[in-house]
Amino acid sequence: MFWGLSEALDLYQEYCKALKLQPNEYDTENQAESNEEEAESQTAGAETAEAADKETHSAKGDNGADGDATGASKQLNILLFGAGDPRHIIKTMAKMYQRKGSRVSFYVLDGCIEIVARNMLLLGIALEHPESFHLLRKVHLFMDVFGNALMRPSTHQYLIGKAKAMLKMITDDEELQRLAPLLNIEGLRYRERDGLENTFNFLLPREGYVFNVQEYWTERVRKLLTTRYDYRDGSFDWDLNMVLKDREAGQICSQEYRYWRETGIAFTYPEYEQCKPNKTLVAGLVRNGEKYVHRGYAGDIQTGPFCTFGLSTTDKQMMNSVHGDNDYRATDITERNLLEYFHELQTRTAYTHDRKISRKYGSVKLLMGERLTFDECDVDAMREYDKPWIQVAQCKVFFLSADDIFNLQNVSANENWRNFFDVVFVGHNFFPFLKSNFADVLRANALLILETKLLTVARKEVVHEFEEKLKSYAKLLNLKPVLNYSALNSKNSILKYKKIAEVEKTIK
Repeated sequence: MFWGLSEALDLYQEYCKALKLQPNEYDTENQAESNEEEAESQTAGAETAEAADKETHSAKGDNGADGDATGASKQLNILLFGAGDPRHIIKTMAKMYQRKGSRVSFYVLDGCIEIVARNMLLLGIALEHPESFHLLRKVHLFMDVFGNALMRPSTHQYLIGKAKAMLKMITDDEELQRLAPLLNIEGLRYRERDGLENTFNFLLPREGYVFNVQEYWTERVRKLLTTRYDYRDGSFDWDLNMVLKDREAGQICSQEYRYWRETGIAFTYPEYEQCKPNKTLVAGLVRNGEKYVHRGYAGDIQTGPFCTFGLSTTDKQMMNSVHGDNDYRATDITERNLLEYFHELQTRTAYTHDRKISRKYGSVKLLMGERLTFDECDVDAMREYDKPWIQVAQCKVFFLSADDIFNLQNVSANENWRNFFDVVFVGHNFFPFLKSNFADVLRANALLILETKLLTVARKEVVHEFEEKLKSYAKLLNLKPVLNYSALNSKNSILKYKKIAEVEKTIK
């Protein structure tokens, strides 16, 4: 909850690799047609999710469902089924500048409306107008909101201003089109829009809007460790060095992991002081008169937000490790990867990283200062971040209702979803919601990505048993594995399967 347990993926690239396509070989006619359709969609204003479904189905009919390169360059429909965060959206959108003539529609489905609001905020930071922030400052702002239970005062002030802009967006369709036309919330029910309004309103510093995350965090850790709480440092070290590092999470350094387990603060730098509660980590928010009640902090307290952007990078020299001590922390890898994605979103050009920016804190013991108190500020005096977001004309993001967890799988009653998705990513927590007829929503040669429990501290038997359930489910749906998962002692944070086309079935 609040972040995934697998690395960010370029889902467009994953689809092309699974089908052995060449994503850069585009048909000129399709590129011109796609650009024309995008221009029409920009002038048409907000479209309903149902209308978008029909439009995409029409495009699918034009291109066929055989999975060829021409069809792939036309339109891809991607379902994020309980992904927990927008990491896949950010990375895929960042790389779309390389794929002119192609379009991607993301359909985001989560059961908790607070996570939906948080995803919108994180996308808003990633696509914040370039004039608002320097690139590095934007990256640190994102990291603060994404992975820290306590934030810097500057981040807290930003969230207040951003919340005011988000409140206008979700209550005024014209404002939504002005600021973020790539977002579509027509698929949300009215009660869920009210939930969004409550969540963004809760971010404002008003009396009764209390989120004592330090207290909630300590209580959760005590309940988890029970009698081992007084020896928690040893327990934290065991989980990292004997479990996570053995499961492909070797980039996480001891100090950053132990500090996160103790305080909930994952991403730290010596010049920053975290002191304000991160209210985007709230869950179960309900209005009670002039106040709010909630479930406190109900997210992950064992793995951390390091896995999403911080385990690997294309700059292999930053992955260097000597005798188990990394040159760079997962925090530093996260910073480097986000710099790449945000640069590409802003400039639509390739990114070259200057390693002088990244500090080698992997084997350095940083002095963690006391967490200071910070007085609330005047909400009316806060700056509003109401400049239009960076526009990625090739992408649209549709937020679906929690009711669609089951509704979209009932294709007999909802024909619009039949053979609709080209790529589906399923978070590990949402696997129990999948039905035996889920393959009906997949197009021929569609790619299904299932998240495992590898990057958790669960026992090996639990991880293995869950992975076997995923494999059995894929076999039930008659899906073909993209890779060979029968190898002994294989470690997979995700499993990838392809829906077998009717032609292939006939041949075999």
